[in-house]
Amino acid sequence: MSSLLFNTAPAAEACVDRRAAPRAVLFSVHAIAEPGVMPRVLELFAKRGLVPHKWQSVASDAVLTIDVQIAGLERDAADYIARCMPQIAGVDAVLTTERHL
Repeated sequence: MSSLLFNTAPAAEACVDRRAAPRAVLFSVHAIAEPGVMPRVLELFAKRGLVPHKWQSVASDAVLTIDVQIAGLERDAADYIARCMPQIAGVDAVLTTERHL
C-alpha cells in the first residue's frame, strides 16, 4: 500500500502539525484461509465498540489476507490489537501502518 502525495499547499499551510490531523490505522493480517479467522479478527474491534471504516479480505488457495482500516484509534489501543491478532489460531503475520486522513 503506497501512495504519492504532492504538496501544493502554500508554505504556511505546509507547517501544520500532522500529529494533530486525523489519522487511520491500517492492519494487514495474513492467515490460513479458515472460516473462523475473520470473525475472530473482527471480534477484537467489536468488543471495543469499534467499526472498521474499510474491510477487505481475499482468499487465494490456503492463504487469507485481511486489510482493515480504522480511524480515530489511539496508538496504545492499535498496538494492543496488533499484539492480540497473532494469538488468533491461524494468523501468521500482522503488519500495521498509520495514514493521515
